[in-house]
Amino acid sequence: MVAQRALSRVCGPIVSNTESELVRASDWTYIVPMLTFSRVTAPLLCALVLLLQPTSSHARELYRYHNDQGNMVVDYQVPPQYVPMGYEILNEKGMVIEVVPRELNEEERANRDIHQRLADEAKEEQERLRVWDESLLLRYSTIEDIEAARERALRDLRIRVSILKSNKRSLKSQVESYQSQAADQERRGQTVNVKHVTAIEDLQAEIVITDSAVVDRQAEIEQVSNNYQADIGRFEMLLEVVALRRAMMQGDDN
Repeated sequence: MVAQRALSRVCGPIVSNTESELVRASDWTYIVPMLTFSRVTAPLLCALVLLLQPTSSHARELYRYHNDQGNMVVDYQVPPQYVPMGYEILNEKGMVIEVVPRELNEEERANRDIHQRLADEAKEEQERLRVWDESLLLRYSTIEDIEAARERALRDLRIRVSILKSNKRSLKSQVESYQSQAADQERRGQTVNVKHVTAIEDLQAEIVITDSAVVDRQAEIEQVSNNYQADIGRFEMLLEVVALRRAMMQGDDN
């Protein structure tokens, strides 16, 4: 107890007015007998006491935070009113093992959301490129392989467009036939056959649908062509990386 009282005189109260750090020493058996201390050696002794005190197997974590006066406090718990300001968790040796940041204001949360969204988008893009690269390397060995696959896909689509256009010509021919029959009936002074009128309307509706299908297939042709061109560009980049790695390996061997 003599040593403890002497240390209190040297180090000051448990919580100081300037730094407000709470210091507890549970065992003084490691402290040498107190002699006469100068103002220079006193802080060193205080630090020595904290380092030399034995650690308990049931040591509790400490928390370091700032109070209302802006002073730093170390305690075994953080008062609820100070939790939003953030705090640090210390182990039994006083080392920081975790930093709990302060709560963000509305503007900061908005910025954080933007940053998080950008980070998520970056991860998604990284995954997309990884899957794309793996697919290219599994399916193709050369640029010529991709070009051949492109031609096969485009040929099939062009055949579909050709069939649709042929169907449209057939539909138009049927419309013209019904229109011709209707015109003959009018010239003879007869009532136009209702079935012919209905057939013409149905055929014209099919022609509109066919025209739309042709436009869709032509757009698909353009999209497929662009996709294969992108595959070619990406594959060329992969080949360049492989060539660069080989050159670097050969340089290392030499």
